[in-house]
Amino acid sequence: MAKTIRLTMAQAIVHFMKAQKTVIDGETLPIFGGVWAIFGHGNVAGMGEALYQVRDELPTYRAHNEQGMAHAAVAYAKASFRQRFMACTTSIGPGALNMVTAAGVAHVNRLPVLFLPGDVFANRAPDPVLQRSRISATAPFRPMTRSGRCRVISTVSPVQNRSCRR
Repeated sequence: MAKTIRLTMAQAIVHFMKAQKTVIDGETLPIFGGVWAIFGHGNVAGMGEALYQVRDELPTYRAHNEQGMAHAAVAYAKASFRQRFMACTTSIGPGALNMVTAAGVAHVNRLPVLFLPGDVFANRAPDPVLQRSRISATAPFRPMTRSGRCRVISTVSPVQNRSCRR
């Protein structure tokens, strides 16, 4: 019987990311070169802690602005000839929207980048929060995504699998 491992959604995403490999010139390498991050409400408690636990296998790079880190991730994918790529995570609010331009560049040029923007809370327990709006801050990403959006933990695995297929 298989042993059950209990993980948070962020831990499941991070463990999935570090397990992805690619073969380049006969050498097996991690497909993710790392994660660009700006932590705040919406991602620090979950994603921040999960990335810290695997910092030796999946490096996290601190960014100073969201658009710059997203464009750096796009450039990494282009420089790697689409064989390796990076992820970007932000807090909820204007920071998430600042990645939309880079998402458009990646989409038009068919460059792989994983965007993990903070979004609205699943319930109102953390209310009130700063930078809250009535609509999702990730709505502008919808026309530029290939795999979808996770609202509940049961959708994480199928979306992850679709996003890493060529």
